[in-house]
Amino acid sequence: IECFVTSRFSHNVITSRAVNRANVSKEALFDVELPKTAFITNFTMTIDGVTYPGTIKEKEAAQKQYQQAVSRGQTAGLVKASGRKTEKFSVSVNIAAASKVTFQLQYEELLKRTFGKYELFLKVNPKQLVNKFEIEANIFEPQGISFLDAEGSFITNDLLPIIHKSFSGKKGHVSFKPTMDQQRTCVDCQTTLLSGDFVIKYDVNRETPGNLQMVNGYFVHFFAPQNVSHLPKNVVFIIDISGSMSGRKLDQTKEALLKILEDVKEEDHFNIVLFGSDVEKWKDTLIQATPENLDEARRYVQSIDTRGATNLFGGLITGIEMLKEAQEAGTLPERSASLIMILSDGRPNVGVSSIQEILLRTKNATQGKFPIYNLGFGYDLDYGFLEKLATENNGVARRIYEDSDSALQLQDFYNEVANPLLTEVEFKYPENAISDLTQNNFKHYYAGSEIVVAGRIIDNDLNSITAEVKAHGAEQDVTYAEQADVEETAKATEEQKYIFGDFIERLWAYLTIQQLLEKRNVATGDEKTNLTAEILDMSLKYKFVTPLTSMVVTKPEDTVNETAIADKPLEGRDILYPSRPVIPAYIDADPHFIIDVPQKEDALCFNINEEPGVVLNLIRDPTTGITVNGQLIGEKKSSNDVGSIHNTYIGRLGIRNTQLNVKLEITPESITLHNGTKQMMFTWLDEVTLLHPSLEFSMGEGATFIVVLHQSWSKHAVHPNFLGFYTLDSHRLSGRTHGLLGQFFHPIDFNILEVHPGSDPQKPDATMIVKNNQLTVTRGWQKDYTEDVKHGTNVPCWFIHNNGEGLIDGIYTDYIVPSLF
Repeated sequence: IECFVTSRFSHNVITSRAVNRANVSKEALFDVELPKTAFITNFTMTIDGVTYPGTIKEKEAAQKQYQQAVSRGQTAGLVKASGRKTEKFSVSVNIAAASKVTFQLQYEELLKRTFGKYELFLKVNPKQLVNKFEIEANIFEPQGISFLDAEGSFITNDLLPIIHKSFSGKKGHVSFKPTMDQQRTCVDCQTTLLSGDFVIKYDVNRETPGNLQMVNGYFVHFFAPQNVSHLPKNVVFIIDISGSMSGRKLDQTKEALLKILEDVKEEDHFNIVLFGSDVEKWKDTLIQATPENLDEARRYVQSIDTRGATNLFGGLITGIEMLKEAQEAGTLPERSASLIMILSDGRPNVGVSSIQEILLRTKNATQGKFPIYNLGFGYDLDYGFLEKLATENNGVARRIYEDSDSALQLQDFYNEVANPLLTEVEFKYPENAISDLTQNNFKHYYAGSEIVVAGRIIDNDLNSITAEVKAHGAEQDVTYAEQADVEETAKATEEQKYIFGDFIERLWAYLTIQQLLEKRNVATGDEKTNLTAEILDMSLKYKFVTPLTSMVVTKPEDTVNETAIADKPLEGRDILYPSRPVIPAYIDADPHFIIDVPQKEDALCFNINEEPGVVLNLIRDPTTGITVNGQLIGEKKSSNDVGSIHNTYIGRLGIRNTQLNVKLEITPESITLHNGTKQMMFTWLDEVTLLHPSLEFSMGEGATFIVVLHQSWSKHAVHPNFLGFYTLDSHRLSGRTHGLLGQFFHPIDFNILEVHPGSDPQKPDATMIVKNNQLTVTRGWQKDYTEDVKHGTNVPCWFIHNNGEGLIDGIYTDYIVPSLF
């Protein structure tokens, strides 16, 4: 792993060489994790001296190439999945006997300063002993390096001396080269110690508040003034206490709040707002953080308990109005920073629940005065909405992962914004000399962070640049001036031989794309179209894999010609291209809902017991515009069975894609396609090429579904013809997908305790903990009819009673809709 860092901009090259010493072909795997904030810029494979490069294309063109390969039976994927800090990049290739392969991946990122340091984060996981393992980092900072450190989560006392780090003036160097013996977990072991995080931390000298650098017609301005007095802050903590927060989530939230209250300064003002179905204020207005008030707040936090649904807007608007009233009443310090911090694990479902309405009303209410910081807890939330809400209101959204350290994650995020030094920070540069500026107005500047502004110099005769930064400080308004000589700064950089290319231009492009992507998240209509075109143009020009581009790698023809795609996953949903179908959730029989939980190698199932004619919402994705509803039909009834219990089945399916303006109505008799004003009808018998009666279709790029037709003997007294519905490629739906099936396209976890005999000797009962609910469940099995449509395949599962209560969000009647479309 080679890292070249120049002025915080990091260019990283991961190279893996493997040799197949066997006399048969073997699979070579290249599997690495890289930071989420990075953009892949290149990937190549060299096999026996022939190099196969990756080419970066518009996502749609790349997708077509990939689909063509799939249709020829050539499937492969650079599977990208999102973790906490990292994304995974995997590719495998078949290597002939006695052959070699070299994989090389390159990526770039701008290192962000937090808590007074930059971190270069490397994930180390070779999965085997490596003949020659090497991490080498070269850092060049024109301001001079003030400290440099390196550490690894896997570093033992024996490995500590192998980390070599040194810095002098503007240069720093880190290397780590353990021998094979030093990598071993024990003297004769074949397993490796090298698994975990390797982090290089450093900071630069700050003799002036800022630093301007210029190379080849581009400039970057780093701003991080020292010795500035802290501003008092006014914080409203808005906490979700809906039922889904019960148990561990609420315990960790309370633990984090208690820690945060220890760090609140006496000149600060604060309040706590809770929302479930209703909204509760701790105090009517913000109060000062005196020792007595903090003690009372701690007692209040300890008493918090969960109740009700999710009235997020009610809690948010209460906090905003509270800040506005306090400002108007003059009860807050004149020079202070106000902010709102929301913690929620769910989607708004009480009060104002329309996402668009919440976004609009919030923006109108804050008027840009109060940054909103959103912390999304767990998986069952609309992270895209929280991100939009924060971005539109000068804040940031962050996902809080449900792990043992969730309280620490909450506390760390608060600490990032706990010490505001300046507000209303504005950067000015010479008019008519600079263009294509990145963001140059910032609501707050926080201690330990850094503001970065970059732009293009359009005046070729410019000898020097003067920057002016204006802001509100704790005691008075402040102005900082910075000047740099074009020739001098360019010369200082040119002396460094290992610096990569036009790094300031690439830094500017990286920052511009990141900021345009944020704007695109909240844009609509023409604005979104224009932003998309601009991002795409820059991504292709600078060869960055962004959410709008993909990198296509075509593997060698002499083995199996395979095409792979590398994508940039979006926060909140992972983009995967599996080479085999995975059925995460389906509905079949009378009607059984089956949910596959691959990480547990198990499944969950439940029934919905309702009257014939009722329509249930199975899938609803507001982002892709895809909706799937199913209508129940009953058994054939004879005259003498009135009053007895009857099974129901799915008798009609209504599938709609509003983006494509397509509706599909499926019954056991016919399939009707409505495409705008056109209508086509065909029967199941028209599909004579099908090996068995099932229908597979794709809704644009959104998802692929399979519908299975179950036909009974026409003279059967009880069983009707009915449908089964199976989902493929559900990962291509957005993180906002919900519905009786759709909610299970997001990860779900459960624990089984105390398995014990049930009423049926063949089917034991157990206690299940799922979504912080304790349920009694029964072991059983249901049928999957995708492989064998006649007899089905048994799928063992834990059966949840009472119409899935405790497993599904809300209750099953919440999913009843008025009609098929």
